[in-house]
Amino acid sequence: MPVILITDALIFVLIAVGVGFGLYAARHEHLRGPWRQVGRSPVGVAALVVIVFYVGVGLLDSLHFHPLIEPVAPAAPAASSAQADQSADEKTDAVAQPVAATNTPDQEMAGQDATADEQNAFAAAPASVLAEPTYSTQIISVLDLWLSGLRERQEKTFSAPFATQLFVKEAIEQPDGSVIRGYPRLEHGGAHLDDPSQRGVDILLRGLFGMVKGLIAWTALMVTLIAVLAWRGRQSFNDRASAIWRGETETPWRVALSALALMLVLSFVAAELAASYHILGTDKVGEDVFYQSLKSIRTGLVIGTLTTLVMLPAAVILGIMAGYFGGRTDDVIQYLYTTLSSIPGVLLIAAAILMLQVYMTNNAEQFQSLVERADLRLLFLCIILGVTSWTGLCRLLRGESLKLREADYVQAARSLGVRNSTVIGRHILPNVLHIVMITVVLDFSGLVLAEAVLSYVNIGVDPTMNSWGNMINSARLELARDPVVWWSLAAAFVFMFTLVLAANLLADVVRDAFDPRLRSAS
Repeated sequence: MPVILITDALIFVLIAVGVGFGLYAARHEHLRGPWRQVGRSPVGVAALVVIVFYVGVGLLDSLHFHPLIEPVAPAAPAASSAQADQSADEKTDAVAQPVAATNTPDQEMAGQDATADEQNAFAAAPASVLAEPTYSTQIISVLDLWLSGLRERQEKTFSAPFATQLFVKEAIEQPDGSVIRGYPRLEHGGAHLDDPSQRGVDILLRGLFGMVKGLIAWTALMVTLIAVLAWRGRQSFNDRASAIWRGETETPWRVALSALALMLVLSFVAAELAASYHILGTDKVGEDVFYQSLKSIRTGLVIGTLTTLVMLPAAVILGIMAGYFGGRTDDVIQYLYTTLSSIPGVLLIAAAILMLQVYMTNNAEQFQSLVERADLRLLFLCIILGVTSWTGLCRLLRGESLKLREADYVQAARSLGVRNSTVIGRHILPNVLHIVMITVVLDFSGLVLAEAVLSYVNIGVDPTMNSWGNMINSARLELARDPVVWWSLAAAFVFMFTLVLAANLLADVVRDAFDPRLRSAS
């Protein structure tokens, strides 16, 4: 489990870094203004709400643990039942023969002590078992625990979305002993229906019930938000609600609440329907495709965020050093990223993954489960992608630093004897952060798509790990079937398209806010 803990820890470290950068931006006016502009954009706010939902699912899937095995109390010894029968027989004999020999007081006390010792021994056996908790070797996440119904409900093979029967025909034995070919009922999907023809009405009613639950949750959140905003602005609740409804607030809260309502309604409707149906069907081995799509969110977010965490320090440090110091430092760094850029990235990733695969095969005893092997491969893939993707940002920062080091305020600071580290921290780095922000947000969506492409050619994440790339890879053979099994590809496409679209929309807003040329033009 150490590999999984490392991956999960890196995810939360990246979140902490993001929070720290937000606090840093709040203290500097040249960053506070662009972030306010991002918060005032309706498109940016709506995209941010969607990304927050994806991040929430990814965080739930990043909290792993070994589930506790419930101990089973040992059964009472068979001798106890025999003793009970013997005592019953003795009572019967005592009733039938009232004139019986009685024991002495010492014998009665000895018998009572023996019975008490046996009872104490029986009571102590389960207590010793309960005192030592036993944990399973299986590793699951909080999301797995929450979606245990979807994880444990497995069919035989393919089934279409909202289907009540298998997608392929099987031999069905009739009550009279005859065997026919047909579509058998699913074990879990729509099993609560006595008549499959009632499926449409049941789906409609469950969907409406989920919509009502989503609207109730949204109303509670909306009332809480309006109350907090009214308290902070020293306004009445009705005045603040009217201002939000008319769109007169500085932050587009109306758009944010609309996007939140849409996401909550979709989430509650999907949860209500998934409790009784496979809303996105099942795959070849009968696993729920909706569950696989949700589990793939963590993989996409880890690829996008951890690769950024690996790439960012090298790109920022080397790019600023090359542009600020120049000379031999610039020559060495240029030679480094030029050489690395000349190596085909796909070949480098394939070679690294194959070497890791050989290592894991030769040292299988070091990995307790397939989850650890999959997470190690995912972590190694993030490192390789980070090593091969920092060159572009480094080149941009080098060019910007070459221009900034000739600025008057930088030359004045150097002439006054200010240390180079202080000049870089106070004058160079704050003026190139807009390039860093724009590049990071733009590269995130590219990295999510890169995972899908690499997994499609079998050099991405482990085949046992849930990812959109593996779902697309498995759908390659399913599309060749007759009839076509299309829902695995469609599910991966919809989830990946939504995340990448939201990231790209947010990237456009961030670029417009942080680009100095666009700010000066506006």
